[in-house]
Amino acid sequence: MMMKRMVVVLALAGCCVTGVQAQMDAKGPKIAAGTMIEPAKSFDGMLSDFEKEFVPLAEAMPAEKYDFAPSAAIFVAGQGSEYATVSTFRQMVLHVASANYYYGSMVGGMKPDVDVKALADIKNKDAAVAALKTSFVFAHKAVATLTAQNAFESVKGTNTRASLAGDWWRMRRTTMDSWWSICG
Repeated sequence: MMMKRMVVVLALAGCCVTGVQAQMDAKGPKIAAGTMIEPAKSFDGMLSDFEKEFVPLAEAMPAEKYDFAPSAAIFVAGQGSEYATVSTFRQMVLHVASANYYYGSMVGGMKPDVDVKALADIKNKDAAVAALKTSFVFAHKAVATLTAQNAFESVKGTNTRASLAGDWWRMRRTTMDSWWSICG
């Protein structure tokens, strides 16, 4: 009986590995190691991946849950954590939109075409999702300005366009990891 289970587990594991490999291979064209990739193409790919994860998350959250924020009541009693200053889901969506404008303007040297401070005043889901999508349009335009010639130009002290784009990416990953751990 134990041997049968082991064979079934190994067979399923083999199927999973094969499926994952097939998905990874189908994701994009094969590019040989050592091939030079334009910075705009590289960073735009990461931006698109984040957009494909985050926008559907923002759209899927029910409007009545947009003001949800984790609180001590939903976690283990006696945990000792403070939740008084935790952002709501709406605030996190608008934070990402604001960050898209901030980093986009730094990376691309472009001025946002919206009042970024006014994003904090948005109170409903539809407006928040629209602002988020518009911020990604701006971000893609900004990333498109990166070239091999300007990627390492100083923008602010020792921060270059490329290093700021990397900071942007880390902020995104942290945001997604935080919300996926709470929302599943």
